[in-house]
Order: sequence, then C-alpha cells, then structure tokens
Amino acid sequence: MHQAFVALGSNLLNPVQQVKSAMIALASIPNTRVIKKSSLYQTAPIGYETDQLDQVPDFINAVVALETDLAPLALLDALLEIENNAGRERPYPNAPRVLDCDLLLYENMVLNTEKLTLPHPRMHTRGFVLLPLFEIAPHLSLANHGKIAQLIQSNQFTGVKKLPA
Repeated sequence: MHQAFVALGSNLLNPVQQVKSAMIALASIPNTRVIKKSSLYQTAPIGYETDQLDQVPDFINAVVALETDLAPLALLDALLEIENNAGRERPYPNAPRVLDCDLLLYENMVLNTEKLTLPHPRMHTRGFVLLPLFEIAPHLSLANHGKIAQLIQSNQFTGVKKLPA
C-alpha cells in the first residue's frame, strides 16, 4: 500500500456537504482506504480581483490521507471521476467549483507529466492546504520546501479558519 494525500475543496451547492460526500467517495475507490481526515476549514477565495470577491463564496477545504494500491495516475483518474460525479465544471482557471480533488502527495514521489505534477506545485504556498495537512501529518516534509510546520510558521495565512467539529 502507498500513502497519498488529497486536498478537497468546494464553494458551490452546500460546500460542507460536498466535501463530506467527497470523503465518503474517496473511501469507495477500489484498493484504497481513508486513514485520516482533517477538520473542515473555511477559506476566503484567492485569485480574484478585489471587486469580484463579494460575488465568490468562501471555500470549504480539507485534506485526507489515503492508503492505496493504485498508481498515481490511476488515483488521479479516480479523483477526477469523483469531481465529475459531483458536477464539476471548469469554465476558467480558479472558477467557483462544486468540488475540487487535488492529489497533493504520493509517497515521496516526484513526478512532472502533462497530466500530473507531484508534489502538487502550489501546495507549499496555500494555507488552505498546509493547515489541514499539518493537522493530520504534522511531521511531513515537502520536497524542496521543508517541513510543513516551518512553512506554516514562516507564512501568514490569512482568510483560513478551522470550523468547529
């Protein structure tokens, strides 16, 4: 079995329920089991102009640790299927979304293909990924970026709030 970490996010159609449903769907991927789930985090949208922020709902985010026998690309295909089943559309980059499932890490694998980059190339700059990842894997290190704890201490991640259980 291989360990992988998946980030989940939603800001449309009851985002809390979308993320919780995605956690259940992850457990149904063949030869895969969920071993840890973070709390849910509410996150202000990023990548929008200031005048657009009033029109874009906050995101709900979480990170899930998996054990899987699937290869990274097969796992990615399963994640994309979960997104599609939830009604994910991609009209433009950073568009509001029903569900986003990002493969963050797969063991210590470094991979750079047209379809998949591991570790996820922007995860080290995103509080909505690092904070829930730290919650379930506090001693984890990211290739070329160091320990998650150090990344969190060296950055001010505003707009990310842990939701009560």
